[in-house]
Amino acid sequence: MEKLLEELNPKQKEAVLQTEGPCLVIAGAGSGKTKVLTYKISYLMKEKNIKPWNILAITFTNKAASEMKERVEALVGDAINDIWLGTFHSICVRILRKFIDRIGFDNSFAIFDTTDQKTVVKNCMKELNIDPKLFTEKSILAEISNAKNDMLTPEKYEIKANGDYRREVISKVYYLYQKRLRDNNAIDFDDIINFTIQILLDNSDILEYYTGKFKYVLVDEYQDTNKSQFTLISLLASKLGNITVVGDNDQSIYRFRGADIANILNFEKDFPGSKVIKLEQNYRCTGNILKAANEVIKHNENKYEKKLWTQNEEGTLPYIFCGNDEYEESTFLVQEINRLKREEYYKYSDFVILYRMNSQSRAIEDVLRREDIPYKIVGGLKFYERKEIKDIIAYLRLIANTSDNLSLERIINEPKRGVGKTSIENIQKISAETGISMYQIIKEADKYLPRIYSNTREFIQTIEELRTLNLPVSELIKQTLNKTGYTQALKNENTIEAESRIQNLEEFLTVAMEFEKESADNSLLEFLESVSLSSDTDNLADTDNMVTLMTLHSAKGLEYNVVFLVGMEDGIFPGTKSIDNPEDIEEERRLFYVGITRAKCNLYLTFARKRTIFGSTSYNPPSRFVKEIPKEILDGYEEAMEIRDIEQDEFEDSKYDWRYKGNNSSKVTTYKANSEDYAKKETNFNFRTAESFLKNLNNKNNSGNVDISKYKIGQRVFHKRFGEGVITNLEPEDEDIKLDIQFEKFGHKRLMAKFAGLEILRII
Repeated sequence: MEKLLEELNPKQKEAVLQTEGPCLVIAGAGSGKTKVLTYKISYLMKEKNIKPWNILAITFTNKAASEMKERVEALVGDAINDIWLGTFHSICVRILRKFIDRIGFDNSFAIFDTTDQKTVVKNCMKELNIDPKLFTEKSILAEISNAKNDMLTPEKYEIKANGDYRREVISKVYYLYQKRLRDNNAIDFDDIINFTIQILLDNSDILEYYTGKFKYVLVDEYQDTNKSQFTLISLLASKLGNITVVGDNDQSIYRFRGADIANILNFEKDFPGSKVIKLEQNYRCTGNILKAANEVIKHNENKYEKKLWTQNEEGTLPYIFCGNDEYEESTFLVQEINRLKREEYYKYSDFVILYRMNSQSRAIEDVLRREDIPYKIVGGLKFYERKEIKDIIAYLRLIANTSDNLSLERIINEPKRGVGKTSIENIQKISAETGISMYQIIKEADKYLPRIYSNTREFIQTIEELRTLNLPVSELIKQTLNKTGYTQALKNENTIEAESRIQNLEEFLTVAMEFEKESADNSLLEFLESVSLSSDTDNLADTDNMVTLMTLHSAKGLEYNVVFLVGMEDGIFPGTKSIDNPEDIEEERRLFYVGITRAKCNLYLTFARKRTIFGSTSYNPPSRFVKEIPKEILDGYEEAMEIRDIEQDEFEDSKYDWRYKGNNSSKVTTYKANSEDYAKKETNFNFRTAESFLKNLNNKNNSGNVDISKYKIGQRVFHKRFGEGVITNLEPEDEDIKLDIQFEKFGHKRLMAKFAGLEILRII
């Protein structure tokens, strides 16, 4: 055992040896927390002679549980089979299988999945005569789930709902929903932990049994626990108090799921006599990446402050890049991927592109497809494969061609219109027998299927009306989403998932507007053809050697050699909904910190001068989080900010608001971005000009030694990031020259000669 302990650093060893009483291990990113947990289990068994069935180890995901089991098995062998090691829910199900009869269920209870739950809620709504146009199954189910996460029984929820009409209606469904579950001898996912707690609290003998059985309790990712999970842990460790939790308050990013950061911050209060140990040595990232991470997270109010350090090499500086728009930003990603593959021998699987919102992937996907770079999306579908995008495309295809039976089948009940599976099968049968399109059969349902006539009138009338409209494609999409009730149905769900779907539909409007700019015909059929080509999956090989795309939330716990953090702009990251809320800003900053610390060797932060997203173009300032990283540790800072400096004429007739709140400001400055306002109005955000950059830089380096007299109009030059271009104009400025360069792939750029690092390809 002593040999194993020698493999640990001093703080890891201290955490392993601290077996008695409550222990909080604050484990920084990449600091070896899983190693601490697995070695502690081994130490308890081999040195403390603890039986494996007296150890309870809880993780959050099946993947994490599997990884931990493999590591523990390598240390203790077959004894792994007797350790209670698993997720919160798997541990609780084991308890419920033995004792759920104490609360009136049979031990053979079923666990209803999401589809089952929706069916039960739908039947409850029907039984209670609740209008599905006012309340959807999804929105009601989401509210019930939130109530259960807060440990609110139907009785407690009813009290809380008093005076709130919407919640009072949901309360009735909640009561009936739980009754119907019981009638089916079933529980749902949220019941698993709550029913376990109920059994422990209501049965002293069972509580006594488990608190005596589990002599040592270990919990991973403690910062992500919610109220019910905290309650369960507290109960199971209440007798002996030997509880070790491992987590990082700087990586608490799931508040929207019910996670409560107070659980880790209040650990010493909840478990008196706690020992707090910090793991600060990082084994994943280079030194320069860690410097950036530390500079960012120190802006949060932080009870458990820590500073990550590493014995790894310093590595390259994180690189910051500003593109003219989201396509130039995406083109830069591709160029760097190709360059690093060529120069550093990286594989595609070494790269990850992280974004705040799924809708940001669309432009990136377009460029990756164009350049034939294989990619995969984790935690989401490719843009054109997402349900809501396929639905709106199906509507457009039906508008263009009412003989398209496949599209009709997809959207006849999206949103719900009371046309069930049996009715659709009957329509299909008649269509097959007569050769008449399904649309025509529905249109003449009084003749073919009178039973569905009334349910389908509004649908037919809407499609007929949309077919007569002579509108640009983007306007037709807006009208379709509105008149069919598709967007309103998503709004009625009132869930995070529905909000994300609405954002994706708004991004689809951007696709249509870009098509309108480039198309001469601008017809619906031409647009559908272009979309069909864009949505081709390209028959990607079944291999892991692909560039990975995912949201920042999905990246938790992962690591890559090269990380691109895209869309680093206020309004995108952090989002507009977070800007006015200090708690939200802190969580967004933690999310940024998580993103930075996914990078092992190379980190890129990218943003755009202007971005078209959700159907509109905006000029957002660079993210406040980027400003929190000292420019000295960001390669490309001056260049990126110089590109970001916008000419006043770019603002003429602009209809978009600028919003920025400085770190020490309690007010948000908002104003119309037109040339007059830009010239006169001061904001909390200072757009640095090339002149101010030059002044700052000349104070700390000898860039003035560069011979600027060699540059001429018409010269062909090479830039390490932008590639080849031609100098189109020269403008002397103090002791430097401002160069206007037209690059082949990146268009026009304005660079200062002393700092551009240009190579002259053609001398004039």
